[in-house]
Amino acid sequence: MRILVFFDLPVQTSEDMRNYRLFRKTLLKNGFFMMQESVYCRMVLNPSIEKSVVDTIRKAKPPAGLVQVLSVTEKQFSKMEFLVGKSNKEVIDTDERLVIL
Repeated sequence: MRILVFFDLPVQTSEDMRNYRLFRKTLLKNGFFMMQESVYCRMVLNPSIEKSVVDTIRKAKPPAGLVQVLSVTEKQFSKMEFLVGKSNKEVIDTDERLVIL
């Protein structure tokens, strides 16, 4: 299962910039990787972990702007079609990254 986070946050004031940085930092700290500008993705193993991650995002959301969360299955995610550009192979976004050595 994948969690996709889409956001559009204001960056006019220094407080807005701070809120943007803190939100983005929270996403990265919680295992998300950037798919595109303001689109982040994370793999989760089951719905209970998904709920926990979404709750974390809910708590970290900035006071202004737009933040959206979408959960999709691996099968749905794998059907994503690249119309222009290529998948970033530097990021391990398969379940092999979940294996503990």
